[in-house]
Amino acid sequence: MTSAARISPQEGTPTYDLTVRRMDFEFSDEVPEYWYGNDPFRTLLLAALSAGFPPGECFFIDSVRQFRDQITDPELKKAIGAFIGQEAHHSKEHAGLNELMVRRGHAVNKIENEVARLMDKLRLKLSPAEQLAHTAAIEHFTALMSEQFLLHADELETMDPQMAKLWAWHAVEETEHKAVAFDVFKAVSGDEWIRIKQMLIGSVLFTLFSTRDFLSLLYASGHFWDARMWIRGMDHFWGRKGIFRRMIPSYLKYYRRDFHPSQHDSGAQLAKIKVRYLNQTA
Repeated sequence: MTSAARISPQEGTPTYDLTVRRMDFEFSDEVPEYWYGNDPFRTLLLAALSAGFPPGECFFIDSVRQFRDQITDPELKKAIGAFIGQEAHHSKEHAGLNELMVRRGHAVNKIENEVARLMDKLRLKLSPAEQLAHTAAIEHFTALMSEQFLLHADELETMDPQMAKLWAWHAVEETEHKAVAFDVFKAVSGDEWIRIKQMLIGSVLFTLFSTRDFLSLLYASGHFWDARMWIRGMDHFWGRKGIFRRMIPSYLKYYRRDFHPSQHDSGAQLAKIKVRYLNQTA
């Protein structure tokens, strides 16, 4: 079992291993309010990210779809169809999670609307090639979070079982299609300045908006001034062995001219999570 793109374009024709899984999550009232480690910090951090997924993934779909007719490689063209299918289902299921959080009193709907407005601005201000490069950049973020965070069973085990399955499924598919937007960009443009510039822009926007959204949810929850929670949360994500801190070297690899998403093989992780959380044989 290997990751989504088993052979990089530098080595030969890439092949892909994507499965569109039609999930239908129904989050019951038994889901605790703070479903990740019984912790407002961790739960609302992921909730802030989830809030922006529906409009963000629509943007990703549009940015790739508009180049589908220019792709001649049959494997990549097939992968584009699967990419669109996976992202569409992600948007649907995270809309369901967002509705649950709204029912629990967390205003993630406001975040979703703000992200939708931002995506509309990017559609107006960026050329089609820039939109595609922006998508490839954010897909690198989501792949990093999947492979170095959500595909680790010790993290998933701290979540409510319903939520663990949702995030495991999402992480698996993000890892499977992590090379698609990148390979489409390389095929239709390949302009290194556009690729790097959009990663810089995407990094700033992603960091600023996700941080602001997380802090707004935390403040509204009444837990903003909980010092012990902050110490635990910051150590978990940014401490010496923190999750986000460990991602920095892999993030920086994107700026190399020879970078390709397939250079990180997460096949062993995928196989374990598919068996454990998706009832799928390795």
